[in-house]
Amino acid sequence: MRNFLKFSYFLVFLLIISCLGNTKKETENISEKTIEQVSETITSVDEKVILFFGNSLTAGYGLDIEEAFPALIQDKLDALQLKYTTINSGLSGETTSGGLNRLSWVLNQKIDVFVLELGANDGLRGIPLEETRNNLQAIIDLVKEKNAECKIIIAGMQIPPNMGQAYTREFRKIFPDLAQKNDVGLIPFLLENVAGIPELNLEDGIHPTAEGQKIVRDNVWAILKNALGEY
Repeated sequence: MRNFLKFSYFLVFLLIISCLGNTKKETENISEKTIEQVSETITSVDEKVILFFGNSLTAGYGLDIEEAFPALIQDKLDALQLKYTTINSGLSGETTSGGLNRLSWVLNQKIDVFVLELGANDGLRGIPLEETRNNLQAIIDLVKEKNAECKIIIAGMQIPPNMGQAYTREFRKIFPDLAQKNDVGLIPFLLENVAGIPELNLEDGIHPTAEGQKIVRDNVWAILKNALGEY
């Protein structure tokens, strides 16, 4: 029930954010006070917050939200009796540009650990590498500006060689380069032991099944646990 409430609150928050991108009239109907109230509701559930900011891999595309790795991380935290709340801020189809545009609204709440999982859609669309790199850096900068104490973890990503070997190789380097530059945590490859394994992915061959998400959870936890002071 506790997990359900956490995710329900955030779905309301996402609904508000999505409305902001529709029409000017609809935007005018949503007050900053409403945004703040929802944010306060989220953060009041637990003292510390881990926010997973990403795309469909974080959102758990094709699955129930309880099967996505942020919810599985919450189960592990609860089992260990660690006082953290996970928030799933994954949106299917999100690019680094889209993520940067919605970040300010997400940062209206207090965040203790920020897990950045964006870039895969940039790579699949062939977006210029420098643009992807700059957007990710801007996201990191904004999180630090909002809360210098927030711990940041970058999820490394790899893509098929559709855009050519050079593009694929340089894309893969973006994530460790940014992690080193900014002195933040790095998940070497989010989909390690999942990507390319048919039985662990949906029919599209891209998104993990429920079993695949469990492996993603383990990949994330291996790095995330180091950011939790009590662990």
